[in-house]
Amino acid sequence: MSEIKQFALTRPAYVGQAHLVVRDLPRVSDFYQKMIGLSVLERSPSGEILGAHGQPLLTLETSDTAERAPRNAAGLFHTAFLLPSRKDLAHWLANAAHNNVQLQGASDHLVSEAIYLADPEGNGIEVYRDRAPMEWNYQQDGTVEMATLGLNLQELYNSAPKTAWEGAPEGTAIGHIHLQVGNIPQADEFYQDVLGLKIMARYPGASFFGSGAYHHHVAANIWNSRGAQARKANMTGLSGYSLKFNEQGSLDNAIAALDRLEIATERKSDGIAIRDPWGISLKLSA
Repeated sequence: MSEIKQFALTRPAYVGQAHLVVRDLPRVSDFYQKMIGLSVLERSPSGEILGAHGQPLLTLETSDTAERAPRNAAGLFHTAFLLPSRKDLAHWLANAAHNNVQLQGASDHLVSEAIYLADPEGNGIEVYRDRAPMEWNYQQDGTVEMATLGLNLQELYNSAPKTAWEGAPEGTAIGHIHLQVGNIPQADEFYQDVLGLKIMARYPGASFFGSGAYHHHVAANIWNSRGAQARKANMTGLSGYSLKFNEQGSLDNAIAALDRLEIATERKSDGIAIRDPWGISLKLSA
């Protein structure tokens, strides 16, 4: 596993898995297998767990009663799959091009290089690689300089290995999750004051929250969803995701803040289950 990849996952907290509700399970699962390179780790009548090299990353669940979430609902903006190196990103891009995958954009964010697309049900996806943290430009207040510049896809494609793509490489992870929320001050309060993440960058209508000086593990924007209320229980899209804590103390601090603010928590065998202000479930574990 590469040093860059390690950085996102060795912070005090990081994203573990995402959980999507979908209408057409076989079609969506096939897309994540063929186009993102994940493999099925577990199957049940109502869903599948997909991952890379035995590491679970994405739960897909289906339900006959699931209602398609409107575009302006709170929920997922994109799930961001982090690849270990630029070579891996180029290799992924070559495979996407050979399979005529429709891309929605590509950006150089200074800290990372990212390519955007969506699954067959419109769930946003980012596939990216990080630059080495020593190449990032930190401000005096600890925030990090980010931008949205054009990414030269042709140059990246030309640099791809000429060997066959064999799916998501070892070390692939969910580097961050980007949410649609109803308002930014409420998101700032929840992710900073409750969960202990730091605002690492701001854009108009968006905040980026990171742990341990990572550029962001969670982002929240109101670009499509200003004023959105809590999600209905049976909506398609993002049902929830997990935040893992490498330090028990960081998890204990988050639990203490939840208790202090009287936010409902449910103790489960694999962690603490809560909901954010928009009804998106979150599982915290160390």
